[in-house]
Amino acid sequence: MFDESLLDDPDALSRADIHGLLRGAAESGARVRTAARNAAEAGVTGLRPDGRPRAVLVAGPGPAAGCTADLLTALAGGSAPVTLIRPTGVAPAPGALRWTLPGWTGPLDLLLVASPDGTEPGLAILLEQAYRRGCSVVCVSPAGSPLADATAQARGLAIPLTTSPDEARTGAEPGTGEETQTAERPALLPGPGLLWSLLTPLLVLADRIGLLAGDASEVEALADRLDQVAERCGPAIATYSNPAKTLAAELADTLPLIWTEGELAGAAGRHFATVLSALAGRPALAAELPEALTAHGTLLAGAFAAGADPEDFFRDRVEEPEALHARVVLLREREPDVTSPAPAARELALQRETPVSELQPTDADSPLQTAAELLAITDFAAVYLALASTP
Repeated sequence: MFDESLLDDPDALSRADIHGLLRGAAESGARVRTAARNAAEAGVTGLRPDGRPRAVLVAGPGPAAGCTADLLTALAGGSAPVTLIRPTGVAPAPGALRWTLPGWTGPLDLLLVASPDGTEPGLAILLEQAYRRGCSVVCVSPAGSPLADATAQARGLAIPLTTSPDEARTGAEPGTGEETQTAERPALLPGPGLLWSLLTPLLVLADRIGLLAGDASEVEALADRLDQVAERCGPAIATYSNPAKTLAAELADTLPLIWTEGELAGAAGRHFATVLSALAGRPALAAELPEALTAHGTLLAGAFAAGADPEDFFRDRVEEPEALHARVVLLREREPDVTSPAPAARELALQRETPVSELQPTDADSPLQTAAELLAITDFAAVYLALASTP
């Protein structure tokens, strides 16, 4: 059940937010500034690379590594291929995961490791592989963690992870492996804000090696944009003027079909589907336009279509949960032009009587700001949906 009245009660939201998710989303801008300073102090801004790497490989536990690889791919614009190294293992626990370098990896490549925990033996083994092959290594992990030590042994660059006081209090003590995760929020699931702690140092590094524009002014503008979104989407802002609360209310008791236009919107859409499932416990499907019209078209005509009810119309429904119906969420990077598939998407949804929510950045001056606004608003929406939902 979704209690929409909770959205306009800041005190009730605060009481429901036992994991500090809203605080994590609101402090994203501050995290970016601190993470950029940590990267500079670690020596990233002083690097003098010979040129771009042949390929960039990204590894790490949980969904943050996938989103990092997605965003670097979109922001790099083809200047170098970005490959996500997916882990294997019998469980999503730090000690069970293993990563393996592709066979073609060599001295011309760059390995980026992002770990909010820093205790994964499998990542330490990956760093040893990279060292043997002459591959450059940069790691973002908690200071003093086993992974930071393994990075130094592999002659890589270790950047301390920026954490909040709450994370420092509830997470693992560096090097002990005694992390205190809960059943409600696994340790491998970083909350809103932690993604920027992992991503920001890598953006600064990517600027130094010529993959994308991420100098000091760009990073400061990114932090400012995240602060602006936090002001627009904060718990004190009423639902009618709060895009995140509005989106959360629209998605209540629906199956979100997240249709994206553009590479940055695609990365944000996939991340949104992940956090909706992981934080709010809501199923969600993401696909890029125009392929989404074919991939999800049948969903709009089947059991998830608006008004679909194959059972007896006159039966008693008082004790039954309301059926999920599809709702399209259009994520765009910019206003649609004549080549945009967005009008066709709206037309298909209209024909199938499916409601549509739309989200695009407002006056974004750079790709980084575009990504920041889409990610931040959808993160806030997922948190509000989680807090206002009851079992």
